[in-house]
Amino acid sequence: MIETLLLAATMMSLTMPADSAPLSDAIKGDMPQLMTLYRDLHANPELSMQEARTPAKLAPEMRKLGFEVTEHVGKTGVVAVLRNGPGPVLLIRADMDALPVSEQTGLPFASKVRAKAAGGVETGVMHACGHDTHITTWLGTARRLTAMKDQWSGTLVMILQPGEETGAGAKAMLDDGLFTRFPKPDIMLAFHDSASLPAGTIGVTRGYALANVDSIDLDVHGVGGHGAYPQTTRDPIVLAAKIVLSLQTLVSRENDPGQPAVVTVGSFHSGAKHNIIPDEAKLQLTVRSYTPEVRKLLLDGIARIAKGEAIAAGIPADRMPAVTVEDNYTPATFNTQQISGRLLGLFSNHFGADRVVETKPIMGGEDFGRFWLADQSKESAIFWVGGVPKAKWDAVQGDTSKLPSLHSPFWAPDAEAVISTATEAMTVAALDILKKG
Repeated sequence: MIETLLLAATMMSLTMPADSAPLSDAIKGDMPQLMTLYRDLHANPELSMQEARTPAKLAPEMRKLGFEVTEHVGKTGVVAVLRNGPGPVLLIRADMDALPVSEQTGLPFASKVRAKAAGGVETGVMHACGHDTHITTWLGTARRLTAMKDQWSGTLVMILQPGEETGAGAKAMLDDGLFTRFPKPDIMLAFHDSASLPAGTIGVTRGYALANVDSIDLDVHGVGGHGAYPQTTRDPIVLAAKIVLSLQTLVSRENDPGQPAVVTVGSFHSGAKHNIIPDEAKLQLTVRSYTPEVRKLLLDGIARIAKGEAIAAGIPADRMPAVTVEDNYTPATFNTQQISGRLLGLFSNHFGADRVVETKPIMGGEDFGRFWLADQSKESAIFWVGGVPKAKWDAVQGDTSKLPSLHSPFWAPDAEAVISTATEAMTVAALDILKKG
């Protein structure tokens, strides 16, 4: 906490290294147009795999810059390719979907959009995860790199990815030939705005940055009956409660304490009346891990515990719990050591060391990691750009528990600081990766 507070206090007085001034000035010149785009995107969000307006708005802009643009990759994704001589292939990704959240920021351009989510329920829609800053930065970076083509050589592959929030988008683009129809990247980069860093700060994590995310449906079967005669039943509520408690031992007693893991029961539904013992209970779990080994331990353990508790409760063999793991899980995002270390040094030299921090891994999920898993011989990294407005950061003295988090209906980043910083950081990284010679 003390280090974070010192960071916030000092960063406002920093001066940029002299060689960064021309790029910074050019981005400042772009910001009025970029902020107009940002406000438009924020006011018109689209749910996962329903993105239509966003790619239709951005694809023509990339064509104007000279990119070869292919739309509808992985349903609604966009792939823009710019070949600029021999050299590495760099992929820069931005995700473009919003969340089923009703906005409460009070911004003059706040979203009033309503749409039907995948389950058919009508909901408010909001860029509560900041993907609108990602899209805007994506275009800002493309503008800078096309204006500086004489300073780099190689191939730039810039993708707008759908469906990050559901974990479906990266897989959809890969299944649609991202790495076969288009130049295959040597290095992959992305960034995410952060609700845990002051605006304009850059964070880079080495190694695992974000977690495996598994969603599990657990149907617990019993034998229903009258609440006055429990001896004639096998109560699924009691059984499900025992399963919930036993699941806690997976983390506390079976997993290596040095290997992070989370098993959370987020939903428990059963019964409809005071005096009726139901015949089933339904649980929904989120399970988080980093390594494949810990993921397997948790998933196997959940199935074992559910069955074991059911046997102990006398549940008939044909009424054992049903454990369903959703197929489109979000894999962990791993920042390869070479590129993450390179970014830490590069950003520190460019922005000044006080604006760059080495961040810890978090248990949130991000399907950007799926691109690296498709070819682990390549380099890949996602970095953070702080979005907490300075006044709000100072008001709580850096205590992020008192601030809106990502996915909150109140999340309103300092978009100008996020976009300008991220555009400069991504451009600097691309120029370094694609430097001539």
